[in-house]
Amino acid sequence: MWTRTAGAGEQRVLPDGCTDLIWSDTGPAGELLVAGPDTHPHLASAPPGSHYVGLRFAPGAGPAVLGVPAHELRNLRVPLAALWPEAQVRRVRERLAEAGGGGRGFAGRVLEEAALGRLRDAEPPDPALGAVVAGLMGGASVSEVAATVGLSERQLHRRSLAAFGYGPKTLTRVLRLNRALTLARGGVPYAEVALVAGYADQAHLAREVRALAGLPLSRLLA
Repeated sequence: MWTRTAGAGEQRVLPDGCTDLIWSDTGPAGELLVAGPDTHPHLASAPPGSHYVGLRFAPGAGPAVLGVPAHELRNLRVPLAALWPEAQVRRVRERLAEAGGGGRGFAGRVLEEAALGRLRDAEPPDPALGAVVAGLMGGASVSEVAATVGLSERQLHRRSLAAFGYGPKTLTRVLRLNRALTLARGGVPYAEVALVAGYADQAHLAREVRALAGLPLSRLLA
């Protein structure tokens, strides 16, 4: 669960392979929406002081809760009412309305309850998904990961679209970007970031950061 209070200007939301279920207090009755997996930065803006509470689902976990393949939400922000039955959304709104002075912690618990309720009725996640993410994060090639989980590369691509929102090559780029940003924010020199995160060299790191995040690494960190 995460919370945020909007400040002045836009916030740059970077690709991370995840999907989010989000409540905000904008509008008379608040807003419930879903953020799909991104392939480029999403620039979010709201009136300063607006509050957001979200549940972030790890790569591959969102479709079981949201009820649609991840690729249908790629690079989108859609109302929850477009995905869930009207009665389910209404119950979530009613529970949120009960929050009163309960604040964002209560709103987070309401989102968790709604997600758990959906999971109880959903098919269990594909057991291969964890191995796919672990393999790609560990530097294995797409063909190696496919062989590990017993799929052809075409089958892996199809399942990845449904689970992650994009194919395994794009997922590799997104996961590698986030690992690189974690290292760079920790003060690791850029050349070492490139080596540890799995880039060919520092120039490759720079190109990928600009392509996926929309800014040079130094400006992004600043």
